[in-house]
Amino acid sequence: MTLTVREMTAAETDLIVEYFLHSTPEHLEMLGVDPTRFPPVASWRERLRRECALPVEHQSVVPVIWLSDDQPIGFSTSDKIVHGEQAHMHLHVIDPGRRHQGIGAECVRRSVDLYFDRLKLKRLFCEPHAFNVAPNRTLQKAGFKYLKTHMTVPGPLNFHQAVTRWVIER
Repeated sequence: MTLTVREMTAAETDLIVEYFLHSTPEHLEMLGVDPTRFPPVASWRERLRRECALPVEHQSVVPVIWLSDDQPIGFSTSDKIVHGEQAHMHLHVIDPGRRHQGIGAECVRRSVDLYFDRLKLKRLFCEPHAFNVAPNRTLQKAGFKYLKTHMTVPGPLNFHQAVTRWVIER
């Protein structure tokens, strides 16, 4: 198995939209995602493509694709970016058959390296749903440090929920 983690191309960003649109209601709830908050599909796709066309220092979202033998198995995105300082990351294994097998930790490690390099970060945060065990374990295995669990709306697609805040610093 050859694992590749790299920035997504504009053409690959449909993977993100399709992942959310085709996830089961149960999976979305586990992620803390409210499908009624999805933007119109055409504008969602266009926004992601437009972000990829910008120089990295002007991007508000940096999408990263995870490939196994050149086939997409997951992705990460960073947002809330303050270049040279900090950002927040998200992680998703898109292939249900690949979940809970440990592949996420290595993909997250490589994504972290990419974000720190491209965005010149000092710290990177991640706030998965507190009751979604898999990403919390993955972040711990990837070297993130637990900060706290608190109630918030972590992003524009999310409902109010308990999240666990993790950080990795360099």
